[in-house]
Amino acid sequence: MSPPPPECAALGVRGARIPGRVVGSGLPLRLLLLLLWAAAATQGHPRSGPRISAVWKGRTGKDQVEFGSAEPHTVLFHEPGSDSVWVGGRGKVYLFNFPEGKNASVHTVNIGSTKGSCTDKRDCENYITLLERQGEGLLVCGTNARRPSCWSLVNGTVESLGERRGYAPFSPDENSLVLFDGDEVYSTIRKQEYNGKIPRFRRIQGEIELYTSDTVMQNPQFIKATIVHQDQAYNDKIYYFFREDNPDKNPEAPLNVSRVAQLCRGDQGGESSLSVSKWNTFLKAMLVCSDPTTNKNFNRLQDVFLLPDPNGQWKDTRVYGIFSNPWNYSAVCVYSLGDIDKVFRTSSLKGYHTGLPNPRPGKCLPDRQPIPTETFQVADSHPEVAQRVEPMGPLKTPLFHSKYHYQKIVVHRMKSSHGETFHVLYLTTDRGTIHKVVESGQREHNVINIIEIQPFRHATTIQAMSLDADRRKLYVSSQWEVSQVPLDLCDVYGGGCHGCLMARDPYCGWDQGHCVSIYSPHRSVLQSINPEEPHKECPNPKPEEAPLQKVSLAKNSRYYLSCPMESRHATYRWRHGEKVEQSCEPGHQSPNCILFIENLTDGHYGHYYCEGQEGSYLHKAQHWQLLSEDEAKAEHLLGQAQALVASLWLGVLPTLALGLLVH
Repeated sequence: MSPPPPECAALGVRGARIPGRVVGSGLPLRLLLLLLWAAAATQGHPRSGPRISAVWKGRTGKDQVEFGSAEPHTVLFHEPGSDSVWVGGRGKVYLFNFPEGKNASVHTVNIGSTKGSCTDKRDCENYITLLERQGEGLLVCGTNARRPSCWSLVNGTVESLGERRGYAPFSPDENSLVLFDGDEVYSTIRKQEYNGKIPRFRRIQGEIELYTSDTVMQNPQFIKATIVHQDQAYNDKIYYFFREDNPDKNPEAPLNVSRVAQLCRGDQGGESSLSVSKWNTFLKAMLVCSDPTTNKNFNRLQDVFLLPDPNGQWKDTRVYGIFSNPWNYSAVCVYSLGDIDKVFRTSSLKGYHTGLPNPRPGKCLPDRQPIPTETFQVADSHPEVAQRVEPMGPLKTPLFHSKYHYQKIVVHRMKSSHGETFHVLYLTTDRGTIHKVVESGQREHNVINIIEIQPFRHATTIQAMSLDADRRKLYVSSQWEVSQVPLDLCDVYGGGCHGCLMARDPYCGWDQGHCVSIYSPHRSVLQSINPEEPHKECPNPKPEEAPLQKVSLAKNSRYYLSCPMESRHATYRWRHGEKVEQSCEPGHQSPNCILFIENLTDGHYGHYYCEGQEGSYLHKAQHWQLLSEDEAKAEHLLGQAQALVASLWLGVLPTLALGLLVH
């Protein structure tokens, strides 16, 4: 909050002691407070927002390293378990090392462009858009002055591999997706700069080069692709997620539709001249992410993360999707690969009302059999299945939705100290922060947004994010720097044992007077198994109370008391005696709960308590005593008298002691 105007005394701030009379109009402050309260009333569901906010400052020189100059486009590559992070920038590849307990370092490898016929300076740059492990080295691909090319980087030595169309786009702003699987490479990048304007999904390296028909997708924006190895090798599937223009041009229909498409990995093309070079097993389905109880629909897919099943069952792989609506509110919906597979195997085709040919469209055939022409023609003219893919769970609704605009997602499956499984979601916002959302793996739709983390020294857009479950780190890049954020970020939780357990962070627990990581060596930390009342597990049943602070105030003055709202999920109330003078509900826009006293009278003097109520957890966050000038003078005189008595007593005491000894 901005500092108070000079005509108003700011109270309730730690260490504030403002005794004098305040003069002048209080109108500007009242308007400010009214605006803050009005803004608070317009917020979305309060508990979908983060409970607390924190800036991750990191350890100096160990957790945050700068590029040295701005990098407007970056791509990040990290292998789990490694302490290295590769970042592709503008004509450079950066190698960041984050050794445990030591200073971080950065090394730079220059990969300049082969400048040909450039129309402007931007065209002449070489923006690195792809980093991928290749043997002992790294495959590096970039725009190369609009001549997409690749290089091999081994032990700091760069070797040119020449032009590689389909591995990098002509411009860094183009939507591009490249998928590697053994010796096969799949890409959504166009091969010709001025021809082939219609985006396609291609196999650009492998047995047979195939591409999708130009009519099966409408201006697609590709999000994520994955290969699923099923029980029979011939049945292996490629699934890719994208959004496209809605074919329904009704003014009330959404502009975008979110999709998942399937292809058979063993697709060999068709038998006719029209199908021989095309994917013959393409089908697409709509991804639904809506909440009928609130009539909210989220149609624009932003990002996807696949969380494999811990037992290796491909059907139980969880697909987390971020969706947004026209107002940039977001929802997270969770699907299973098994449900997606079933929709493609069993659904009829949208708009096709006669019997399906045999084999049915989308079916993978063994022994490298080509797809019959009739099956291809039906699928090519009716590529969408009628059944829609709905979220997991009996309600078929989003895991949660929020007023925040989320852009990227990663998910970590972990177990708490008492063995309960949690799925921890890390979501980037358009404000350059990360929300940490905890989903209980054993309770349906039990979700809490526990913290908002600012991963950089200064707020800036997050360009890339990678999760390392082995090292329990999150690697995040912006145009200025790379930051290493621990998943077990426990020292940000204040409030003693009660504050630590009320955070409900499954990575953290209470031990020997500190909120610590459950992974700390040789420690048996206290964690609550009660998500509703975790504070009751603490040894001391009552939280620490705020110390009494006093201030002397003149009559007929204007003042306000300010109470920091440490938890945005709590209700804060200012009490004066038994009366509630001000209440600030969860989701309150201001970080402080403010009690404004417009005209101080005799009835305003006395004790004021700011109490935070979160479920059954009640704690006193502030305690102020407002004294009149006469009361302050009386207290001052009483204090002087007590000090005088104490000094006299200390002077007499040695004489009395000596007399007793002599006696």
